[in-house]
Amino acid sequence: MNQNPYPPKTGPSRQAITAHQAVENSVALGRLTELVKESSARLKAVESVIPETLRACVKAGPIDGETWCLLVTGNAAAAKLRQLTPLIQARLLNKGWKVTSIRLKILIIQK
Repeated sequence: MNQNPYPPKTGPSRQAITAHQAVENSVALGRLTELVKESSARLKAVESVIPETLRACVKAGPIDGETWCLLVTGNAAAAKLRQLTPLIQARLLNKGWKVTSIRLKILIIQK
């Protein structure tokens, strides 16, 4: 006797949801979205401290407690930003963000 090992499902059917709906329905995704927005706001707050020629080389990175990471495209830009981290940190503290450490992560861009 050949019986289908996967009988048809009964009950409510599954419905696709948008990414926006998934974020709204998930506490973890909602928190992640908040952190991304906060990281972007931090970068905007310190933008004037970063020389204009380097701004395109810097992206907002992850926040981990009191540590914030900046993503940098290139060693030279990272070296300059290392010199500016005390000013960046002071600006963040002045704006109300408690940041005790700023990490720089160099992005490798493949062509």
